[in-house]
Parts: sequence; structure tokens; C-alpha cells
Amino acid sequence: MTSEDAAPAGAVEATTPVIVTSVEDVDLDNPALYTNRELSWLEFNERVLAEAFDQRNPLLERVKFLAITASNLDEFTAKRLGWLQRAIKAEPLARTLDGLTFIEQLLMVNERCREMTARMVGCWERDLKPALVRHGITVVNHDDLGQRAKSELRALFERSIFPTLTPLAVDPAHPFPFISTQSLSLALIVRSSRQPGEERFARVKVPPNRPRFVSVRDGQLVPLEQVIAAHASDLFPGMEVTASHVVRVIRSADIGSLGEEGDDLLELVENELKRRRLAAAVRLELSSGLPQPYLELLLEELELDNDDVFTVDGLIGLSDLMQVATLEYPNLRDKPYTPALPSSFSRTAAEADLYGVIRERDVLVHHPYESFDLTVAEFIQQSAEDQHVLAIKQTLYRTSPESPVVESLIEAAERGKQVAVLVELTARFDEANNIEWARKLESAGVHVAYGVPGYKIHSKIALVVRQDASGVRLYGHIGTGNYNSRTARIYTDFGLFTADPVICDDLVQVFNYLTGYAEQPQCRRLLVAPFTLRSTLKDLVEREIAAAERGEEARIIMKMNALEDHEFARLLYVAGRAGVKVDLIVRGICRLQPGQAGTGDNIRVVSVVGKYLEHSRAFAFHNGGQPLYWIGSADIMKRNLDERIEVLTPINNRDIQRQLQAVLDTLLADQQQGWRLRGQTWSRDDASTAWGAHQMLEFGAPFS
Repeated sequence: MTSEDAAPAGAVEATTPVIVTSVEDVDLDNPALYTNRELSWLEFNERVLAEAFDQRNPLLERVKFLAITASNLDEFTAKRLGWLQRAIKAEPLARTLDGLTFIEQLLMVNERCREMTARMVGCWERDLKPALVRHGITVVNHDDLGQRAKSELRALFERSIFPTLTPLAVDPAHPFPFISTQSLSLALIVRSSRQPGEERFARVKVPPNRPRFVSVRDGQLVPLEQVIAAHASDLFPGMEVTASHVVRVIRSADIGSLGEEGDDLLELVENELKRRRLAAAVRLELSSGLPQPYLELLLEELELDNDDVFTVDGLIGLSDLMQVATLEYPNLRDKPYTPALPSSFSRTAAEADLYGVIRERDVLVHHPYESFDLTVAEFIQQSAEDQHVLAIKQTLYRTSPESPVVESLIEAAERGKQVAVLVELTARFDEANNIEWARKLESAGVHVAYGVPGYKIHSKIALVVRQDASGVRLYGHIGTGNYNSRTARIYTDFGLFTADPVICDDLVQVFNYLTGYAEQPQCRRLLVAPFTLRSTLKDLVEREIAAAERGEEARIIMKMNALEDHEFARLLYVAGRAGVKVDLIVRGICRLQPGQAGTGDNIRVVSVVGKYLEHSRAFAFHNGGQPLYWIGSADIMKRNLDERIEVLTPINNRDIQRQLQAVLDTLLADQQQGWRLRGQTWSRDDASTAWGAHQMLEFGAPFS
């Protein structure tokens, strides 16, 4: 393994150095203090890739992390490269808050993506693939198979693969075929036996509905495209296939707004999906050796240039390694984990009086450590079956294709209950799934709405209206994650069950706003974006700043997926310089650079990347020894604060505050999976010196 391919030695280096003069009155608007959004996201993917190199992880878990890294990079390419290219056309000289033009960003992003792609390929070809062989899992090239295995594959090809293939010639009578995004193709060079000097170009799509790796004897796996290439001459009788090359295209997922025309949002989203399928290509990946004339043909037809070409010396489409990662080798995987049932729901879910428990006290659940199916899904299911339940209202942003939650909502409607569901049709890459669910819900008699024009509904809220013995009572659930049973097993999220009449009345206000007409919901406790969330969080930060300036203890903890918003990044710099101890637990994008000269040393940024994806959002403020806690759906990003419907709920129960603080303390003290940001460099180190300074702070009575 070369030095370029080696696993991280504990650090992810910054792309460009930042130099800030050490002066007390440093300009907090200096672009050098802020990391570029795109590059910061790529740094996050480097931390995911580090898990693939990390030999502490079981071997197939490392393969899984490599597949996730590749999938992440594909999504980034589709979303952000398309956006950058559109931004360049609109404002070629504009600069973002980090001082870079869009053209400069595109060049730097392409360079980093090339480096990351090379590291991913090196991780697979020179590290994971040989290690798998030692455990009896061999991913082998077709040419290296024995004759008996080749014979078996030929029989399989003729029986099951050949009938699904469509050879597509390219000549004056056959236009260049459309290549769909992220699909594998074989670019073939074909020669006539009658006219040996004449070569032609053809394309064969690798079937996306077949396993990427074909199993043969003795645990061997062969890439499907190699099986097809080895028998490609069967597709062109009388012709000779002289060469084959793997080709993969990524198209933009950023195609602009939905536009203003049309009355039916569902129809508009369906049209957008059609437009996205035909969206502009942003990247061409191919195996080495494609002759220049055919490369030029591809570039011309795809409207790309040489800077958009990634030549890969190895397996293309590494996200398909998830097939290998899920092989049944228990000794090469993490031990299976069975989620617990919260002590508040101590009996089996089918026997538990969930409403009685929630009436008695608020309950915080922490997925996947505590079961989503036996808490959230069971709450909705029992509400569908309970004859005393009058109505259920819920938002759906992303949900699983086989969703027990949605099935429960349909059942509730069929039982005659009033059911209202806010389906976010424009959840990126989940549009088709959400359209299908919306139609099923509507056909079952559910009141389906698609939200407020101009705003995505990203909040995770549910409300149950029940006729209790004492009268009509409201029960609410406010979460940080989607109502998705699948992702709830691998994403960390919080959810609060409450019968607090004020919070539940606020939920009524939010749902009425989403389904009816109002300028904004009138909430007393919930923070709702784009109305009160930004301003209230800002006020809470400024309150800590004022306390620090008076010489009092002041502290802020924020856990989020991304810190992207300029105003908040600047405000947290102000807080740190004022003496507020600021702890940020950020999974992905972070535009702050803690430890820069002139910004103080009171800001600490950590990131935890491990078995589960950190997805929960939580916010805590010292508040003069009477701490305030919030959980909800919003990250500190402009889109979440200003362009989406988000909901944060206060956590008022002292026991739950202790529970939440224990989670935050654990993440801040993680010396196994934790990373720390210094300037623009993330490093994983033995963190006794990194974590100690803030960890000893008293944060008020609940944490003593």
C-alpha cells in the first residue's frame, strides 16, 4: 500500500491553510475564519472512510463503511456538483462566506473527490479485498477463474443474464443511448469479421435489478459486468468484441425549483422526478484504457469535459459492496444488538397502558438503543386500534417502503378515526416513495396535505386525540428522526412522548397551520421554524454571552448534524470570546474553526462516527444554573432555520434532563470513536487532554 492509500494516522488534513493574526479585536467576518461548506462535508466523509481503514472494526463492518463512503460521495456529487455548476452559471464571480468563488470551490471539490476516490479504491483493492480472501470470501476477476467455474458462469449467463440485456449500437442509424444516473454500462468496441478495419461503438447496460456480484463455487464472487463482458460476443453475432470498458455516469439531482405553475403539488413533484432522470451529467467514471476517440464521443454526448472524467483503476461503483458487507459471516460482523424497552414501558408493549404512562410523566426514548417499534410504532398502532382515540395527526418526511407507521394510519382511517397526515413530497430521493404512500393514504380516507408553499415540512411530530375518562386528552410525540422503522435501527435519535397540555396545544396550532390558513402557529413552548426558532436560539446564546461578561458561569452544548448558518457561526465565535464554554457535537458540516488565533479557546467541536449514524439534535444552555434543554428536527443550517417547518420541544422534566445530559457527556468524552476539530483539521486522539477542560464544569443541579 502506498502512502497515498494508507489509512489515516489519526488526522484529516485541511485543504488550504488558514492564517489569522492574533489580535484581540479580530474581524469575525474575516472569510479565513470559516470553512467552506462543500469541503467540510468531504471532511466528514473522510471520517466515515477512516472507519473502513480502522482494524478495530470487524472486517465486514469495514466493507460496510467503505460502501457507505462511496454512497455518500455519489449523493454529494449529484447534489452539490450540480448546484455548484448551476451557481457558476448564475453568479460566476460571487463568493461564499469563506471567500471562495464557485469556480474555485468546484476545482477544489473535484480535486478532493479524486483523492477520496483513489483512497476508496486503494482501501478495497489493497486492504479489504485481500483480507476477505483470508476468511474465505474471494472477489475474483472473471479471467482468473478456473475452467470449471467459467463453464458454470456461462450456463448462468445464457439462462439468466443474456435475456435481460439489450445491445445498443451507436451509428448514424442508432442515436447515442441515454445513460441513466449511477447505472453501470459496458462501453464496447466491436469489429466486423468481414471488415476488420472498421470499428464500432456499442453500449450494454448492466442490469441494476441483479446482484452486482455473481456467486460461483468455493465462495467466489465475480463482478456482474465482467461476466457480461466475457460473453459480450453473444450479443453481436458475427462480430468481434475487441475491448470493453466500464462506464458510470452521475447526473445532477439539483435541477432548480419546482416552479410556480400548476395547482397540484403531487403532479409537480412527479414532473420533477422525470426532469431529474434527464438531468445534466456532472461526472463520468470509467475504467482505464478507453481510446481517445470514444472518450471524446462520450464527453460530447454527455456535454462534459476532461475535468469531469474520473478514471478508476479498480472496481467502479463501490457502494455496491454493501452486498458483500451483508454476507452471512457472523464472526466478521458486529454482534447483533437488541434494542431495549424503556423502563417507563416496562411491560410488553401489547400489555402496556402507554397513555397511562405518558399521562403520568414525559418519556424520552433514545433510538436505536431503545426500540422504535415497541415505542413509537406501537404508540401509533395502539392509537389506531384504541376505540377511545378520536383523531391522529402526523408528519411524514422519510419513511420506509414497508412502513408499519403508515399502515397503522391507514388502519385508523378505515376504523373511522379522523386521520390527517402531512406528507413531504419533496424529501430528496424519497419523492417516489412518498408519492406512493400519499396515494395509498388518500385512497384509505386519510386527510393528506403537502404542507406550506415555499417550506419543506421537516418536523417530526405526531398528535393523538383521545377520549379519556376525565375528558378529551391530547398525547404528543416530538422527535429528531423520521418515522422510519428501518433507519431507526441504525440512526441515533431522540423522541419525547408527552401529555403536557401546553405542548400538545402547541402541536394543535402547528398542525392547524400546516393544513389550514394562518400567518404562523401561535405556540407558547414549542420553537417553530421559520418563525421563532432562530430568534429564540439566538436569544438563548446572547443570554449566555451576557452572563459570561458579568463574570458568571456560562455554557452552551449543541448537538447537530451540521453547523452551516453564518449568523450562528459568528455568534458562537462571539460567545467563545466572551468566555462562554461552547461544546459543539457536529456530525458533518462545521464552518467554525475552533482554536484559531483571536477567536479564543473556549469553543470545542467534536464529531462521533461509529456503528450508528449520529442523527439526533439537542441544545442545552446553562441559564444561570437553571438549565434549559431542547430537542427536535432542526440543524443549525439556514435551510432549517429559514426555509423549513421545524419543531423543537423543551425538555422540562429533571430526570429526563439528567438522561439527556448523560448522553451528551458520553459523546463529548468518547475516546474511541470521537474526533476533535482544531482549526480545519480533524484528529482522532487519546482525548484525556482534549476533553478534560470543559468536562469538569458544573452545569447546574441536574448534572451533579
